[in-house]
Amino acid sequence: MSRRVLVIDDEDDIREVAQLSLEAVAGWEVYGASSGAEGLRIAAERVPDAILLDVMMPEMDGPSTFRALQAQASTAGIPVILLTAKVQASDRSRFEGLGVHGVLTKPFDPMELSRQVSDVLGWQD
Repeated sequence: MSRRVLVIDDEDDIREVAQLSLEAVAGWEVYGASSGAEGLRIAAERVPDAILLDVMMPEMDGPSTFRALQAQASTAGIPVILLTAKVQASDRSRFEGLGVHGVLTKPFDPMELSRQVSDVLGWQD
């Protein structure tokens, strides 16, 4: 079964590496968005199976984007995994307190990303 994943990250390099990694290693269909607003639009149009969401973005950060996703009926049920360079325990517990499915740290290993996403979401492909 092919999964559909949306990667929302304002850094082109991170977004492209994640997209290439998930497509090449797992064979998933991956969409990219460079901002929270663009991510909200794509999520509503395409309704992916999961969203990888950067925490630190200009204008609309990850937590704000997550709350907006939760407020829309069409996107509220999509599992969200935060991507962050902040790995301190206090940050991690604050992020998990939002109600996201998981938190992955950047930089990530492109060869392991699909396994990490599958593990967090309990996907058995």
